[in-house]
Amino acid sequence: MIVKNILDEDFVNYKKPSMLIAFPSCSFKCERDCGRRVCQNSTLAVSPSHNISVSYVADRYLQNPITQAVICGGLEPFDSWHDLYELVGYLRDHTEDDIVIYTGYTEEECASMGYINQLSVYPNIIVKFGRYVPDQDSHYDEVLGIQLASPNQYARQIS
Repeated sequence: MIVKNILDEDFVNYKKPSMLIAFPSCSFKCERDCGRRVCQNSTLAVSPSHNISVSYVADRYLQNPITQAVICGGLEPFDSWHDLYELVGYLRDHTEDDIVIYTGYTEEECASMGYINQLSVYPNIIVKFGRYVPDQDSHYDEVLGIQLASPNQYARQIS
């Protein structure tokens, strides 16, 4: 699988200590929709990509006694669908810990592309939906246990 980065221990993006996997691709839909450069991950977009095995990522996670969840974020995990789906399947063969997917797509967009239906067969999958919209008030999301940047963003446990 191709990744931009792996943060072994993240305490900011979810209520549980997590491994954060930064996926490498994005269509920059947030910028397209608002008409200006707003991506908080723009420096990540130009950083080098790394080709590593799904088993390496999963084993790295499973060997860490601190982490209790995996976050798939970075740029846009759903734009790397095959790698994301392979990772989720591999992790589910070894753990039922939470998997959190941060997406800028809406729930309707994800459902129409078939992502929600395919992921819902696995336990403990949480998706944060919604594009970043600048100059909005943040709000607390109960599912994630953190502040989200725009009121249109929310998380839902899909399985």
